Amino acid sequence: MYRLLRAPFQPVTYSRWLHLCVPILMLAVWMFIEPEAPWVPLLIVIPLGLVPWVRLAEGLQARFLLTPHDWDGAENTISTAASARWSDRWRTLLWLEIRLVVSLGAMFPTVWLPFMTVELVAIALGSPFEADHMLPFTPPRWAAALLVPVPLILLIISVTLLGRLITAIAQRLLGPSAAERLSALEARTEQLLERTRIARELHDSIGHALTVAVLQAGAARAAGDPEFTDRALSAIEETGRAALEDLERVLLVLRESSRPPSQRPTLVEADRLFESARNSGATVDAQLTGPLEKLPGPITREGYRILQEALTNVLRHCGSVSVRVRIEMTKRRLEMEVSNPLPEGPTLMSGSGSGLRGMRERASLLGGEAETGPFEGSWRVRVRLPLDRIR
Repeated sequence: MYRLLRAPFQPVTYSRWLHLCVPILMLAVWMFIEPEAPWVPLLIVIPLGLVPWVRLAEGLQARFLLTPHDWDGAENTISTAASARWSDRWRTLLWLEIRLVVSLGAMFPTVWLPFMTVELVAIALGSPFEADHMLPFTPPRWAAALLVPVPLILLIISVTLLGRLITAIAQRLLGPSAAERLSALEARTEQLLERTRIARELHDSIGHALTVAVLQAGAARAAGDPEFTDRALSAIEETGRAALEDLERVLLVLRESSRPPSQRPTLVEADRLFESARNSGATVDAQLTGPLEKLPGPITREGYRILQEALTNVLRHCGSVSVRVRIEMTKRRLEMEVSNPLPEGPTLMSGSGSGLRGMRERASLLGGEAETGPFEGSWRVRVRLPLDRIR
């Protein structure tokens, strides 16, 4: 009841009324041409319903007039695509037929009820009403004055109910097909995966840069050596510049810029990670085996991020310690191992952090596995990524 009282003040009520009136115009023209055969328009729309682009036109019109409040919604229940299959064409044909029938039912309140209001006003004013009588009886003047708003109220109620009916039918018959829903779900999944990947890259890149900058600044202040301070500032500058490049590339992706994003770093550029860690005070013993430049794109890019996160965790939680890095490429897989001695006392390194979880997720998406945790008195990150699945 509350919705009916609120309906006259909602714009969607009148846009749906307009949608109902569009077929009435065609029916009125045909009734003027051949009043004895009102059923002919139902036959005329049959070939139209089988035209693929008619579904697109009907979907746009229905979305614009029936559900304007959901026009920009990502989950609009009315499709705006041409018919791709015969099932879509048959649904469009059924929609056209039902739309004509419902609009024919809307003709009475749309045409007759306003005329009843005019006739009641004329009777209440005592003026002769020369048109055909729409009222079933002629009330006295005082009764006619009281009944003037009744046809208008019935008009709003009828239009509101018929508008909701035609909207429900449109959502059912013009809604996305199973194939369209699957395509939309796949696109949404790809979008979420891309956002997750970007979040991981920001975490790895910016987190690594900030960790190196904090450690370098703290070491430079504690050392009090101008030469060491100069080297620390150079390391901070280099790491910050690399982080800014990564940030700019990610922002270009988020903004969907027409400019191509810069190339993501690969394992061939692992030396810059080792140099950054050494500048932070860590001792890095790195051994790279195999033609890393021939690695598949996803493997070498994600491997770089995993290595970056592993070194960042070492610097963040263990400080200036010795780090052993082994990267080996074989015919079947890429193996990476990063290990460092655990510091004395309680450590913050654990298997539940977002960085460690991100490493495991990266490896899992590529069909591999990542192991993180204590191993023989050291903290070890061990990753195996198969190459045959990517190729």
